[in-house]
Amino acid sequence: MHFITLFLFSILHMLTPGQSSSFDNQSNTEELNYKVVKTFDKFEIRSYEPALFSSVKLTKKGYRENSREGFSVLAGYIFGDNDRNQKIAMTSPVVMELGDTSKMLFMIPSNLELNQLPSPNNSKIAFEQQGQRILAAIRFDGFADNEKIERYKTILKEELTKANIKHSNQFSFLGYDPPYQVENRRNEIVVELIDYK
Repeated sequence: MHFITLFLFSILHMLTPGQSSSFDNQSNTEELNYKVVKTFDKFEIRSYEPALFSSVKLTKKGYRENSREGFSVLAGYIFGDNDRNQKIAMTSPVVMELGDTSKMLFMIPSNLELNQLPSPNNSKIAFEQQGQRILAAIRFDGFADNEKIERYKTILKEELTKANIKHSNQFSFLGYDPPYQVENRRNEIVVELIDYK
């Protein structure tokens, strides 16, 4: 099994049953809201609602190199590594910005405002509000790795060029599933569009 999968799986098994229950019942996991604006053969355009995120900047380049650190820091915060020892529900998807530098983000549940959140014990964690955005998204199955991410990023970029759709060229990876799920996994590459109408 993929190294990252084993690592994240081991983290979950170190947690108490109550802490890991947010992963076990995916039907109750809140997802980032969007509406599909237009569907193409290989990708779709979506309108995303505003959302609040916790985030951590990562120093390495690539998904595989950054996943362990980013997930560990942000999962620690929502599992109680904060000034109130407060647990916060897991949401979906986990977001990783891709580029020379990277950042991982967890959406904060929509019933919580910034002023209601406990302060992180880890000084690397920040919070950011993202407004409504128009993104292009392409989906792929299985476990994500650097090669698959680059392949689908390239496909999405080529398809947007064919459709004459301008984009920011700042891509992100979205992972929707808990690490122990083997089948029917959902992964996406997204990029924000420029002046899309």
